[in-house]
Amino acid sequence: MTMGSGKETLTGMISFESDYIAGAHPALMKRLIETNSEPLSGYGTDRYSGDARQKIRDAVGMPDAVVEFIAGGTQTNAVVISSLLRDWEGVIAAETGHIAVHEAGAIEYSGHKVLTLPQKEGKIDPETLKRFLSAFFEDGNREHTVYPGMVYISFPTEYGTLYPKKELTALSEICRAYGLILYLDGARLGFGLASPEADMTLADIMRLCDVFSIGGTKIGALCGEAVVFKKDRAPRHFMNSMKKRGALLAKGRLTGVQFDALFTDGLYFEISRQVIGRAMKLKELFRKRNVPLLIDSPTNQQFVILEDAVLARLKERVSFCFWEKYDESHTVVRFAVGWSTTDEDLRALEDALDAITD
Repeated sequence: MTMGSGKETLTGMISFESDYIAGAHPALMKRLIETNSEPLSGYGTDRYSGDARQKIRDAVGMPDAVVEFIAGGTQTNAVVISSLLRDWEGVIAAETGHIAVHEAGAIEYSGHKVLTLPQKEGKIDPETLKRFLSAFFEDGNREHTVYPGMVYISFPTEYGTLYPKKELTALSEICRAYGLILYLDGARLGFGLASPEADMTLADIMRLCDVFSIGGTKIGALCGEAVVFKKDRAPRHFMNSMKKRGALLAKGRLTGVQFDALFTDGLYFEISRQVIGRAMKLKELFRKRNVPLLIDSPTNQQFVILEDAVLARLKERVSFCFWEKYDESHTVVRFAVGWSTTDEDLRALEDALDAITD
């Protein structure tokens, strides 16, 4: 598949392969250029990183929240999870969770097992979690096994689905009852909050979770994720932990300047709303052509079921992502809308679909 910018690539293809195929949103690139020659201190101690931290604290409604910046999503998950868990602990995730499937064993590499639970539409059901924890702590042989120390979820999930506030509240209460940390991976958090089906705010997530990330990479930043801890959950000497794990940028300005821009005048949410608007158009485009959806995703990732013969013809003109085999003659593929996706891209996809179904 050919990587593109949301427009036609040099090969003439339209790309819906992911939501990070382009560089930085123009507003962020402008700020990076404007501040490029300004001498700034390193490792996230510059004034833009400080301003970004304060703007995020204001946005989440918690003045004493601890905010740090890490370059990428897998690094964020690995650093956060390994620095919060104790030697004998593992992290619970849905069997389809990103840390369980698509991070090349990064969590296990840090010495902590991923304990997977059955999923429904990418989510952990609170009752399933409660049964698992109850059975674990009733097990007389538990000292010979990995203790659950954290629950990992993502919002949106790997299938673009959302936890409603009621479910997140239930997960939070279970974690507190059993003394577990609740960590929410928000690599696509903006798209989740901008979805018409969302019933939560950043403040709700801050209140219900012990730690969560705010994705920049997929919401228009060149790179970067913000990690937000409740003050009493922040690890001591977190900068030291970041550096030890190879995740501390010397030029911390790169993330600081971008998050300062993203959280100025609501840009983060404006970008997210625009993306969700086009994603809903994408979904309707498939529905009008009776292309079946694997799941009714309310966010920017749309999963469609294509006959393999149709898939082979379509990928000659359009770039998208293989997801999983559906049956012997059908495949599930993902189409992702990003900040660089345009209405022109959607029309080009319509033309491609019409051409192969004539």
